[in-house]
Amino acid sequence: MREIKICVVGLGYVGLPLARLFSTKYETVGFDMNQKRVDALMAGHDATLEGKDELLQDAIKNHGFVCTTDLEKIRNSNFYVVAVPTPVDENKAPDLRPLWGASETVGKVINKGDIVVYESTVYPGVTEDECIPVVERVSGLKFNVDFFAGYSPERINPGDKVHTVEFIKKITSGSTPEVADIIDNVYNSVLKNGTHKAPSMKVAEAAKVIENSERDIMIAFFNELSKIFTLMGIDTTDVVEAAGTKWNFIKMNPGLVGGHCISVDPYYLAQCAQRLGYNPEIILAGRRMNDGMGAYVVDQTIKHMLKKGIQVLHSNILIMGFTFKENCPDVRNTRVVDIYHALQEYNVNVTVFDPWANPAVVKHEYGIDIVNEMPKGKFDAAIVAVAHKQFRDNIVKWDELLESNHVIFDVKCILPRDIIDGRL
Repeated sequence: MREIKICVVGLGYVGLPLARLFSTKYETVGFDMNQKRVDALMAGHDATLEGKDELLQDAIKNHGFVCTTDLEKIRNSNFYVVAVPTPVDENKAPDLRPLWGASETVGKVINKGDIVVYESTVYPGVTEDECIPVVERVSGLKFNVDFFAGYSPERINPGDKVHTVEFIKKITSGSTPEVADIIDNVYNSVLKNGTHKAPSMKVAEAAKVIENSERDIMIAFFNELSKIFTLMGIDTTDVVEAAGTKWNFIKMNPGLVGGHCISVDPYYLAQCAQRLGYNPEIILAGRRMNDGMGAYVVDQTIKHMLKKGIQVLHSNILIMGFTFKENCPDVRNTRVVDIYHALQEYNVNVTVFDPWANPAVVKHEYGIDIVNEMPKGKFDAAIVAVAHKQFRDNIVKWDELLESNHVIFDVKCILPRDIIDGRL
């Protein structure tokens, strides 16, 4: 193999941190179709906040890291890494268009002897059956003769400042044993905790898709427990803490399940199973449970308002948090939107406050207006939907924010019990 020259296609939450890390050891270029994104990165700022701007600036200044939208600038690479989104469509079916587009991009520049590694989450077989044929068609090269492939699933956790890319143990795989070794060595050379080399690309793809499917099913179980214990008048957190004293109890919390992985990956696995004639009952049941939690939160909030004699019609309700998880600006597939829409059915006035989310992005993606500063005025109810550190620190002056007779529903269980009316 020639000297490794890396190109990462897709500079989002996954691609940028990986490209920046690769640049510390290899000649690396990042490719993205969004010129504004590229311009911001080359100016030294990452709007996703996944890494420190100082690290990005160091990579550009001292390691020659370059971001571009120009195909000619990636043509000299020989190790391509595809890190584009893999969403679902309105019918919850896998949307492979970003992958097909990225594969066309690679096909336009790939040369004999080059390697393309996919990081995007897919169901088993997508790399070989959906992506590689596109590269072959566009490039005119033959797979495993002229070029080779691998799969190394991303494990980026947005907002997590502990499990950053260099400390993630990565799964690797390759289309031939020799290529698998090359890919494994490249990743191993920049990772602190090494790799796990899977025996095939399909095994690596399957491993990724079950990681988040497992979490989705487990959270669904705890969401169902929350509904049951609420009916019983028992606090779910107390139950989980008590059960958690057993050495093999898997401790998790109920909540909203959104984002680009946990709420999406199960649909990839489910469709793969259905194509083979198997109906994945547990996986889809978990999805139904978790997708219904936004409406459940609103139902519980309204019940508490009625119990306190608060007029629901035209009441003022505050949603605290809109991102799909705490302490990051990522609003992809946030399920807080379900709370918003469910509240709209009651003809109430809804204000959404999130200090992390970009109002312009939220407006563009969801058609919802949000504010970054604590709103003024009095609200009849507040729903704490995201556990941002600003909310955890309990800096909110509730007496100034809420009417004297009010309801607080704590989705994330982060507020003192004596000030809330309900929680999951």
